[in-house]
Amino acid sequence: MTTKATKAPQATTAIPQFTSKDYSSFFLAAIDVVKTRIQIDPAYKKLNMFTGTRYVIATEGPRALLTVGYLAQGGAKFAGYEYWKKKAVESVGGPETAVKYRTAIYLGSASIAEFFADILLTPLEATRIRLVSDRTYATGLVTGFTRLAREGGVRELYAGFVPILCKQIPYAIGQFTVNEFCHEIVFRSMSEETRRTLSSTNKFTIQLGSGIIAGFAAAILSQPADTLLSQINKGHGPKGSMPHRLAVLAREAGFRGLFAGLGPRMVMTAGLVSGQFLLYGAIKEALGAPPGLEIHKD
Repeated sequence: MTTKATKAPQATTAIPQFTSKDYSSFFLAAIDVVKTRIQIDPAYKKLNMFTGTRYVIATEGPRALLTVGYLAQGGAKFAGYEYWKKKAVESVGGPETAVKYRTAIYLGSASIAEFFADILLTPLEATRIRLVSDRTYATGLVTGFTRLAREGGVRELYAGFVPILCKQIPYAIGQFTVNEFCHEIVFRSMSEETRRTLSSTNKFTIQLGSGIIAGFAAAILSQPADTLLSQINKGHGPKGSMPHRLAVLAREAGFRGLFAGLGPRMVMTAGLVSGQFLLYGAIKEALGAPPGLEIHKD
Protein backbone atom coordinates (compact mmCIF):
# COMPACT_ATOMS: atom_id res chain seq x y z
CA MET A 1 0.00 0.00 0.00
CA THR A 2 1.38 3.38 -0.92
CA THR A 3 0.91 6.59 1.00
CA LYS A 4 1.56 10.20 0.17
CA ALA A 5 3.86 12.09 2.47
CA THR A 6 4.43 15.85 2.52
CA LYS A 7 7.96 17.15 2.23
CA ALA A 8 9.52 18.18 5.49
CA PRO A 9 12.91 19.23 6.82
CA GLN A 10 15.29 16.41 7.65
CA ALA A 11 14.81 16.97 11.34
CA THR A 12 11.05 16.45 11.02
CA THR A 13 9.35 13.12 10.45
CA ALA A 14 7.10 13.13 7.37
CA ILE A 15 3.42 12.57 8.13
CA PRO A 16 1.69 10.19 5.69
CA GLN A 17 -1.57 11.48 4.24
CA PHE A 18 -3.87 8.46 4.13
CA THR A 19 -7.00 8.36 2.00
CA SER A 20 -10.35 7.05 3.23
CA LYS A 21 -9.59 3.83 1.33
CA ASP A 22 -6.37 3.43 3.32
CA TYR A 23 -8.21 3.83 6.63
CA SER A 24 -10.89 1.31 5.69
CA SER A 25 -8.16 -1.14 4.60
CA PHE A 26 -6.40 -0.70 7.95
CA PHE A 27 -9.65 -1.31 9.83
CA LEU A 28 -10.57 -4.46 7.91
CA ALA A 29 -7.01 -5.81 8.10
CA ALA A 30 -6.97 -5.35 11.88
CA ILE A 31 -10.27 -7.22 12.27
CA ASP A 32 -9.06 -10.06 10.03
CA VAL A 33 -5.84 -10.49 12.01
CA VAL A 34 -7.69 -10.72 15.35
CA LYS A 35 -10.34 -13.05 13.88
CA THR A 36 -7.69 -15.46 12.56
CA ARG A 37 -5.83 -15.40 15.90
CA ILE A 38 -9.06 -16.38 17.72
CA GLN A 39 -9.55 -19.31 15.35
CA ILE A 40 -6.07 -20.83 15.48
CA ASP A 41 -4.23 -19.64 18.61
CA PRO A 42 -5.18 -21.39 21.90
CA ALA A 43 -4.20 -18.23 23.83
CA TYR A 44 -7.05 -16.37 22.10
CA LYS A 45 -9.77 -19.02 22.41
CA LYS A 46 -11.67 -17.27 25.23
CA LEU A 47 -11.20 -13.77 23.89
CA ASN A 48 -13.62 -11.68 21.87
CA MET A 49 -12.92 -9.00 19.28
CA PHE A 50 -12.21 -6.25 21.78
CA THR A 51 -10.17 -8.24 24.32
CA GLY A 52 -8.38 -9.97 21.43
CA THR A 53 -7.38 -6.63 19.92
CA ARG A 54 -6.01 -5.41 23.26
CA TYR A 55 -4.08 -8.66 23.69
CA VAL A 56 -2.51 -8.42 20.22
CA ILE A 57 -1.42 -4.83 20.87
CA ALA A 58 -0.07 -5.68 24.33
CA THR A 59 1.92 -8.73 23.21
CA GLU A 60 2.88 -7.87 19.62
CA GLY A 61 2.47 -4.11 19.26
CA PRO A 62 0.04 -2.08 17.12
CA ARG A 63 1.92 -2.85 13.89
CA ALA A 64 0.89 -6.51 14.20
CA LEU A 65 -2.67 -5.52 13.26
CA LEU A 66 -1.49 -4.31 9.85
CA THR A 67 0.41 -7.46 8.85
CA VAL A 68 -1.69 -8.06 5.77
CA GLY A 69 -4.91 -6.72 4.26
CA TYR A 70 -7.73 -8.73 2.78
CA LEU A 71 -7.02 -9.63 -0.84
CA ALA A 72 -10.21 -10.40 -2.74
CA GLN A 73 -10.78 -12.00 -6.11
CA GLY A 74 -13.84 -9.79 -6.56
CA GLY A 75 -13.29 -8.81 -10.18
CA ALA A 76 -13.39 -12.37 -11.49
CA LYS A 77 -16.26 -13.31 -9.20
CA PHE A 78 -18.48 -10.33 -10.03
CA ALA A 79 -17.87 -10.58 -13.77
CA GLY A 80 -18.40 -14.33 -13.63
CA TYR A 81 -21.67 -13.94 -11.77
CA GLU A 82 -22.98 -11.51 -14.38
CA TYR A 83 -21.89 -13.85 -17.18
CA TRP A 84 -23.36 -17.06 -15.76
CA LYS A 85 -26.60 -15.36 -14.70
CA LYS A 86 -27.05 -14.10 -18.26
CA LYS A 87 -26.35 -17.57 -19.67
CA ALA A 88 -28.82 -19.13 -17.24
CA VAL A 89 -31.54 -16.64 -18.14
CA GLU A 90 -30.99 -17.34 -21.83
CA SER A 91 -31.10 -21.10 -21.24
CA VAL A 92 -34.58 -20.96 -19.65
CA GLY A 93 -36.06 -18.79 -22.40
CA GLY A 94 -35.64 -15.20 -21.25
CA PRO A 95 -36.17 -12.87 -18.26
CA GLU A 96 -39.92 -13.48 -17.89
CA THR A 97 -39.51 -17.24 -17.59
CA ALA A 98 -36.38 -16.82 -15.47
CA VAL A 99 -38.33 -15.11 -12.67
CA LYS A 100 -39.80 -18.49 -11.78
CA TYR A 101 -36.33 -20.01 -11.46
CA ARG A 102 -34.51 -16.95 -10.09
CA THR A 103 -33.42 -18.57 -6.81
CA ALA A 104 -31.78 -21.49 -8.64
CA ILE A 105 -30.22 -19.05 -11.11
CA TYR A 106 -28.75 -16.93 -8.30
CA LEU A 107 -27.39 -19.99 -6.48
CA GLY A 108 -25.94 -21.63 -9.58
CA SER A 109 -24.40 -18.48 -11.04
CA ALA A 110 -22.76 -17.55 -7.75
CA SER A 111 -21.39 -21.07 -7.23
CA ILE A 112 -19.92 -21.45 -10.74
CA ALA A 113 -18.38 -17.96 -10.70
CA GLU A 114 -16.84 -18.61 -7.30
CA PHE A 115 -15.39 -21.96 -8.35
CA PHE A 116 -13.33 -20.42 -11.14
CA ALA A 117 -12.37 -17.39 -9.06
CA ASP A 118 -11.09 -19.71 -6.30
CA ILE A 119 -8.53 -21.23 -8.64
CA LEU A 120 -6.88 -17.81 -8.54
CA LEU A 121 -7.64 -17.12 -4.89
CA THR A 122 -6.43 -20.30 -3.18
CA PRO A 123 -2.65 -19.69 -3.33
CA LEU A 124 -3.10 -16.08 -2.17
CA GLU A 125 -5.40 -17.12 0.68
CA ALA A 126 -2.91 -19.76 1.84
CA THR A 127 -0.19 -17.11 1.88
CA ARG A 128 -2.42 -14.58 3.65
CA ILE A 129 -3.35 -16.94 6.48
CA ARG A 130 0.28 -18.03 6.89
CA LEU A 131 1.34 -14.37 7.20
CA VAL A 132 -1.41 -13.56 9.71
CA SER A 133 -0.78 -16.66 11.85
CA ASP A 134 3.02 -16.24 11.82
CA ARG A 135 4.13 -12.62 11.63
CA THR A 136 7.78 -13.67 11.16
CA TYR A 137 7.06 -15.89 8.15
CA ALA A 138 7.78 -13.22 5.51
CA THR A 139 7.85 -9.46 5.03
CA GLY A 140 4.85 -9.30 2.68
CA LEU A 141 2.52 -11.10 0.31
CA VAL A 142 5.05 -11.49 -2.51
CA THR A 143 7.85 -12.84 -0.33
CA GLY A 144 5.39 -15.03 1.56
CA PHE A 145 3.99 -16.47 -1.66
CA THR A 146 7.48 -17.11 -3.01
CA ARG A 147 8.58 -18.91 0.16
CA LEU A 148 5.43 -21.03 0.33
CA ALA A 149 5.75 -22.00 -3.34
CA ARG A 150 9.45 -22.82 -2.96
CA GLU A 151 9.08 -24.89 0.21
CA GLY A 152 5.74 -26.58 -0.44
CA GLY A 153 5.18 -26.38 -4.19
CA VAL A 154 1.79 -26.54 -5.87
CA ARG A 155 0.59 -29.13 -3.35
CA GLU A 156 1.07 -26.74 -0.44
CA LEU A 157 -0.36 -23.73 -2.29
CA TYR A 158 -3.54 -25.66 -3.12
CA ALA A 159 -3.78 -27.67 0.09
CA GLY A 160 -6.74 -25.55 1.07
CA PHE A 161 -8.60 -25.69 -2.26
CA VAL A 162 -11.37 -28.02 -1.06
CA PRO A 163 -12.00 -26.17 2.22
CA ILE A 164 -11.78 -22.81 0.45
CA LEU A 165 -14.48 -23.99 -1.96
CA CYS A 166 -16.55 -25.02 1.06
CA LYS A 167 -16.00 -21.55 2.48
CA GLN A 168 -16.22 -19.32 -0.59
CA ILE A 169 -19.17 -20.93 -2.37
CA PRO A 170 -21.51 -20.45 0.63
CA TYR A 171 -19.97 -16.98 0.97
CA ALA A 172 -20.79 -16.13 -2.65
CA ILE A 173 -24.28 -17.61 -2.32
CA GLY A 174 -24.99 -15.40 0.68
CA GLN A 175 -23.35 -12.40 -0.96
CA PHE A 176 -25.19 -12.46 -4.28
CA THR A 177 -28.46 -14.23 -3.50
CA VAL A 178 -29.27 -12.25 -0.36
CA ASN A 179 -28.28 -9.01 -2.08
CA GLU A 180 -30.62 -9.80 -4.99
CA PHE A 181 -33.55 -10.55 -2.69
CA CYS A 182 -32.91 -7.48 -0.54
CA HIS A 183 -33.14 -5.32 -3.65
CA GLU A 184 -36.25 -7.18 -4.75
CA ILE A 185 -37.99 -6.60 -1.41
CA VAL A 186 -37.20 -2.88 -1.51
CA PHE A 187 -38.23 -2.40 -5.13
CA ARG A 188 -41.49 -4.29 -4.64
CA SER A 189 -42.44 -1.84 -1.89
CA MET A 190 -42.36 1.15 -4.26
CA SER A 191 -44.08 2.12 -7.46
CA GLU A 192 -42.39 2.00 -10.85
CA GLU A 193 -42.43 5.79 -10.99
CA THR A 194 -40.73 6.08 -7.60
CA ARG A 195 -38.10 3.58 -8.65
CA ARG A 196 -37.33 5.49 -11.86
CA THR A 197 -36.91 8.76 -9.98
CA LEU A 198 -34.79 7.51 -7.08
CA SER A 199 -32.16 10.03 -6.00
CA SER A 200 -28.48 9.13 -5.83
CA THR A 201 -28.72 9.17 -2.03
CA ASN A 202 -31.62 6.70 -2.04
CA LYS A 203 -29.83 4.40 -4.48
CA PHE A 204 -26.71 4.52 -2.31
CA THR A 205 -28.74 3.72 0.81
CA ILE A 206 -30.42 0.73 -0.83
CA GLN A 207 -27.10 -0.62 -2.12
CA LEU A 208 -25.39 -0.11 1.24
CA GLY A 209 -28.16 -1.69 3.28
CA SER A 210 -28.50 -4.66 0.94
CA GLY A 211 -24.74 -5.15 0.93
CA ILE A 212 -24.50 -5.11 4.72
CA ILE A 213 -27.27 -7.71 5.11
CA ALA A 214 -25.70 -9.83 2.37
CA GLY A 215 -22.36 -9.55 4.16
CA PHE A 216 -23.85 -10.85 7.40
CA ALA A 217 -25.37 -13.81 5.53
CA ALA A 218 -22.09 -14.54 3.72
CA ALA A 219 -20.16 -14.53 7.00
CA ILE A 220 -22.56 -16.87 8.80
CA LEU A 221 -22.81 -19.37 5.95
CA SER A 222 -19.06 -19.58 5.40
CA GLN A 223 -17.83 -19.34 9.01
CA PRO A 224 -17.34 -23.09 9.75
CA ALA A 225 -15.25 -23.63 6.60
CA ASP A 226 -13.32 -20.42 7.27
CA THR A 227 -12.31 -21.77 10.67
CA LEU A 228 -11.25 -25.11 9.18
CA LEU A 229 -9.32 -23.37 6.41
CA SER A 230 -7.33 -21.41 8.99
CA GLN A 231 -6.51 -24.67 10.78
CA ILE A 232 -5.45 -26.43 7.55
CA ASN A 233 -3.16 -23.59 6.47
CA LYS A 234 -1.66 -23.51 9.97
CA GLY A 235 -0.69 -27.18 9.53
CA HIS A 236 -3.13 -28.55 12.13
CA GLY A 237 -5.00 -31.80 11.78
CA PRO A 238 -4.01 -35.41 11.02
CA LYS A 239 -2.43 -36.75 7.89
CA GLY A 240 -4.59 -38.22 5.17
CA SER A 241 -7.12 -37.06 2.63
CA MET A 242 -8.60 -33.60 2.86
CA PRO A 243 -12.14 -34.81 3.73
CA HIS A 244 -10.67 -36.89 6.58
CA ARG A 245 -8.63 -33.96 7.90
CA LEU A 246 -11.66 -31.66 7.74
CA ALA A 247 -13.87 -34.19 9.53
CA VAL A 248 -11.36 -34.66 12.36
CA LEU A 249 -10.79 -30.93 12.79
CA ALA A 250 -14.55 -30.29 12.78
CA ARG A 251 -15.12 -32.89 15.51
CA GLU A 252 -12.30 -31.43 17.60
CA ALA A 253 -13.60 -27.87 17.24
CA GLY A 254 -17.26 -28.65 17.90
CA PHE A 255 -20.13 -26.31 17.05
CA ARG A 256 -18.86 -23.50 19.26
CA GLY A 257 -15.31 -23.78 17.97
CA LEU A 258 -16.41 -23.70 14.32
CA PHE A 259 -18.11 -20.36 14.93
CA ALA A 260 -15.25 -18.84 16.96
CA GLY A 261 -14.53 -15.33 15.73
CA LEU A 262 -17.90 -14.97 13.97
CA GLY A 263 -18.64 -11.55 15.47
CA PRO A 264 -15.58 -9.73 14.14
CA ARG A 265 -15.83 -11.62 10.86
CA MET A 266 -19.43 -10.45 10.38
CA VAL A 267 -18.28 -6.87 10.86
CA MET A 268 -15.42 -7.36 8.41
CA THR A 269 -17.55 -9.14 5.82
CA ALA A 270 -20.39 -6.61 5.99
CA GLY A 271 -17.87 -3.87 5.22
CA LEU A 272 -16.22 -5.85 2.44
CA VAL A 273 -19.39 -6.97 0.71
CA SER A 274 -21.18 -3.61 0.87
CA GLY A 275 -18.00 -1.86 -0.26
CA GLN A 276 -17.57 -4.30 -3.15
CA PHE A 277 -21.11 -3.77 -4.41
CA LEU A 278 -20.81 0.02 -4.13
CA LEU A 279 -17.43 0.06 -5.85
CA TYR A 280 -18.54 -2.36 -8.56
CA GLY A 281 -21.59 -0.24 -9.29
CA ALA A 282 -19.56 2.97 -9.38
CA ILE A 283 -16.97 1.48 -11.75
CA LYS A 284 -19.66 0.16 -14.09
CA GLU A 285 -21.36 3.56 -14.13
CA ALA A 286 -18.07 5.38 -14.76
CA LEU A 287 -17.24 3.04 -17.66
CA GLY A 288 -20.70 3.38 -19.13
CA ALA A 289 -21.38 -0.34 -18.76
CA PRO A 290 -25.01 -1.49 -18.95
CA PRO A 291 -26.77 -2.34 -15.67
CA GLY A 292 -26.87 -5.94 -14.54
CA LEU A 293 -29.65 -8.24 -15.68
CA GLU A 294 -32.55 -8.15 -13.20
CA ILE A 295 -35.01 -11.01 -12.83
CA HIS A 296 -36.81 -9.76 -9.74
CA LYS A 297 -40.43 -10.67 -9.12
CA ASP A 298 -42.77 -7.68 -9.36
